[in-house]
Amino acid sequence: MAETEILRLTLEQQQDYQFSIRFEGAELEPLLTDEPPPLGEGSGPNPSQLLLAAIANCLSASLLFALRKFRNEPGRLRATVTAGRERNEAGRWRICRAEVTIHLPEAADDYRNLDRILAQFEEFCVVTQSVREGIEVTTRIEDGNGLRLRALPTG
Repeated sequence: MAETEILRLTLEQQQDYQFSIRFEGAELEPLLTDEPPPLGEGSGPNPSQLLLAAIANCLSASLLFALRKFRNEPGRLRATVTAGRERNEAGRWRICRAEVTIHLPEAADDYRNLDRILAQFEEFCVVTQSVREGIEVTTRIEDGNGLRLRALPTG
């Protein structure tokens, strides 16, 4: 039987392409996102940047967890992510690849069981594995009266 955990957040348009994201169930300040010019003002990260940050963050956290599981106490990890954008057959921009480099603060010889850690840590990264496998997305559109205008799976 599959175990399901429901994650929920709410976006609310502030102006033009700026949206405030509230993370329900977490005591966090809302995050402001925005598209870069010419659409928006670039006053916050855009959705593509958030996706890439989520991938790099999840991989880094998974690696840190695995390192600590084997009684390693690394210094501060640092990750960089580089992505490629290409137009698909329909001429729409898509992120086609992402390369994440995680920088360990110490030399490889300073870590216990590093080969084993490196062989398995990615399997525990929820975000990266979800992106790799594809995520079913259903889009619903409702009007101001709550009338459902569209409910279609996409992707």
